[in-house]
This record gives sequence, structure tokens and C-alpha cells, in this order.
Amino acid sequence: MSAIGVAASCSCLRPGVWLLKPGVQKMSSLGLHTAARCAAKDYYEVLVLGGGTGGITMSARMKRKVGAGNVAVVEPSKTHYYQPLWTLVGAGAKQLATSARPTESVMPRGVEWIKSRVTALDPDKNCVLLENDKKISYKYLIIALGISLHYEKIKGLPEGFQHPKIGSNYSVHTVEKTWRALQDFKEGNAIFTFPNTPVKCAGAPQKIMYLSEAYWRKTGKRSKANIMFNTSLGVIFGVKKYADALLEIIKERNIAVNYRRNLVEVRADKQEAVFENLDKPGVTEVHQYEMLHVTPPMGPPDVLINSPVSDEIGWVDVDTETLQHKKYPNVFGIGDCTNLPTSKTAAAIAAQSGVLDKTISMVMKNQLPTKKYDGYTSCPLVTSYNKVILAEFDYNAQPLETFPIDQSKERVTMYHMKADVMPLLYWNALLK
Repeated sequence: MSAIGVAASCSCLRPGVWLLKPGVQKMSSLGLHTAARCAAKDYYEVLVLGGGTGGITMSARMKRKVGAGNVAVVEPSKTHYYQPLWTLVGAGAKQLATSARPTESVMPRGVEWIKSRVTALDPDKNCVLLENDKKISYKYLIIALGISLHYEKIKGLPEGFQHPKIGSNYSVHTVEKTWRALQDFKEGNAIFTFPNTPVKCAGAPQKIMYLSEAYWRKTGKRSKANIMFNTSLGVIFGVKKYADALLEIIKERNIAVNYRRNLVEVRADKQEAVFENLDKPGVTEVHQYEMLHVTPPMGPPDVLINSPVSDEIGWVDVDTETLQHKKYPNVFGIGDCTNLPTSKTAAAIAAQSGVLDKTISMVMKNQLPTKKYDGYTSCPLVTSYNKVILAEFDYNAQPLETFPIDQSKERVTMYHMKADVMPLLYWNALLK
């Protein structure tokens, strides 16, 4: 993953995301992979793996191309979450229930919902294996399996979440614990972490820190809080324009930032967090905490590790401009599960979906894709309960802003867009 992909991602939805720049695709092969299909019980012209943001969005687009009866989505979860809202849920500004809807309600009408898990991919035979050894074959495959959370890679977790004073906005099971820890804070260290892996919504660890600081100011507890941001990265944000603005806020609010510190253990019974100094391997530091917000290590879904469609790490290996697989021309990837060197965000998925739609249309016609993804993503950096810095940028970590204003400034209007407008756009536009 690139530095920008790790340091500056978060989940959000671009205003005007469908206005993407066209480009010219550089590709050596157009022909479909035509090995004989494996003997399968079921076949779909387009099979989508994953019913998250990328999967639902692309299934809706593919339905219009090939007809609903020819598209299926493999997704085991009964509930679909708009996860960008969890930053505000963890800070008490939104209710968890408002981020959830039944998967059935977001599945495009007529698209087949296969309520199962993918256990293996066989692109050489144009089929996938599901639970109970059921095989599904396809003409075109879209992989949108997201990213996996690995709390267990931190010693003492996830069992440590049974104790108070600790939460995480990254899981539906722990996000409300963040709000309780925030409210119960009395005095001492408040520690916010960032892991030594690629993550989704990488702006979120800072967002909850700024919101916590604002909450304690409002409740008269700020003077009793020593706020620490312990990050495995060497920078506060991957785009200099926004990093400079954030550093000013950090200075003004007297927040301590410790770079190259990776959380390796939580002793929740003692309220202790253990960090490794990444510049001095093996050297650890122990910090007592009154509140701890954990951002877990993350990685590719298990089914993608050592898969024929993945790179050496486990991310789906796609062309950076067209999202077409580098080896299998009838396989495509979108979102967090891919090795695109940009942020793992809903904004990136929204931008990618328009490009991928055009790519698949051209491939279906046996023509060269011409639409080009430029790495666009965005991150509404929530800095208080009514202000946001709207960061937008491309593959090269260069600002790619929507509005004719300086978006590195904190703005009330951008907060309302993050908290109120974007959820409406997500449910009523992007997914449809």
C-alpha cells in the first residue's frame, strides 16, 4: 500500500462523485478468460462477491446492463451499515440504529441475494466455491469483499472490550463503548491509536480524538485530560495541505502526538496500553489510560490470501486505472479489498464505481476501456461537533477539491454535509 493509502483514508461520499475524468486505458489483453466453466449448480452473467458499499453499488449498475435475473450478490450479513456514521455514534452525536438497514432493503430489486460466504475462488474455471461446497459459475466476476478487522492481533483483545474505559469506532460491537468511555472519563490519559497496517477510514482515529477533546471542553473536564495520539505513521496525514491544518489544531488544543508507536497489547484490567517503538524494534512503552480508543490492525479477507486473484499480500490485483484484473480479463475489483494505491473509503468506491461501470461495458463489447480512475478519494475530517475539514485528493496526494473555497479550513457547512447530507446521498443515490 502507498503512504497515501494508509495515512489519509476515511469513509465518506464525494459530492458530485459521478463527475469523473475520462482517460485512456493501457491494456495488453481484452479477450475473456474462456477456460471451461466448472460443473456448477448455478450460473450468472455477473456475480458480485460482497454486499457492502461496492457490491451493492455495482450490482445495481450491472442490473441495468444485463437484467436483474442475470446478477447475483454473495453476502452472508443480514444488516448493511453506513459505517462513516460510526465516528459520530462513538461521540454521542448520532444513534447506532441510524447507520443500519436490512441487507434485503438495499439489495436491488430482482438481483439474486445468495446468503452465503465465499470459501474459494477459481478464476481459471470461472467459478467460486461457497459454504456447503456449493459452486457458482459466472461470465463476469466483481470482487467487493472489503477489509477484515484483526483485534486479535493485539494481545489482550478482543476480550479486553469486556472492561470499561475502552472502545473502538470500527466495530458495531464496540462503537457504543467509545461513547460510554467518553462520558465516564474523569482524569488522566486519553489515548487514541493508529495501527501499523493499511486501514479503512484512517481519518477516524483522529476524528474521535477531536470530538472527545470538544466534549471534555464542553463538560469542563478538558483540564483533567492528557490527550495522546499514538500513531504507527510518521506523519499526521498523507496530504501536506491538510496535514498542516491539522497540526495547527493539534497545537492549539494541546494534544500530544507520538509518531511511530504501534499498539501491541492492552491490559484492560489494569488500564494499561503497551506500544512498540517502530524505530527501535522490541522496545516498548507502557501507558496508563483513563480512556483508550483502539483502531485495529486490518488486512485482506482470509478467502483472498493466497488466492489466484490476489497479489502477494492478499489484495485483489487490479489495474490502477480501469479496476480490471491484471491476469483475468473477466474479473474486476472495487473498494477496500483491492491493491489500488489510494484510500480505502466509501468516497473512493463511489468514484471507482463510475469507472468500473464503463470498464465492464467496454469489455462486454470486446473494446478497450477508456475511462480512467485517478485515485480520487475524500475524507471529512471532523474536528468538533459542528466543524469539518473536507480533504479531497488523488493518487499523487494532490488536493482534488470539489468546492471553490479553501477546504483546509474548518467549516460548519462541511459538518452538516458529513452528518446529514452524505448519509442521504449514500442510501438514496450511491447504492441505487
